[in-house]
Amino acid sequence: MTLHHFHLKADWPGGRNNVGYIESDKLKTKVSIPKEMDGPDVGTNPDEMLLGAAATCYIISLAAMIERADLPLHEMDMDSEGVVDVTDGVITYKKIIHKPRVVLKAGATERHLRQLNRLVEKAEKSCMISRAIEGNVELELQPDTSVTS
Repeated sequence: MTLHHFHLKADWPGGRNNVGYIESDKLKTKVSIPKEMDGPDVGTNPDEMLLGAAATCYIISLAAMIERADLPLHEMDMDSEGVVDVTDGVITYKKIIHKPRVVLKAGATERHLRQLNRLVEKAEKSCMISRAIEGNVELELQPDTSVTS
């Protein structure tokens, strides 16, 4: 078994509407509560960071699978959306929606496209962040796959 350790330091001056700071090896940013939740909206926030972790884990997993399958990738990008519910003062991260757009090179076959569609689904189940939040946050895919003309 191989274990990887990641470390993050968080500084918070106190109070709900203050602005804190987080720092890890590559991530250094201010953090606060977003304006949607009546916060100061400085830097990033936990909602964006969870969405970012889920989105980057998914798209990196998908890219690796496409590469291993030797599919003729032309281009790939993705929009993701996080849905947070606030009911009776209880804040719940309800859903993450990934909308990957994956285009194969001209000349890709129907078999390539079918394989790509299987990988688009499989990447969500393979991503470690998706597995970590499974059962707590609903995950939805709205893929757009095609072959360039």
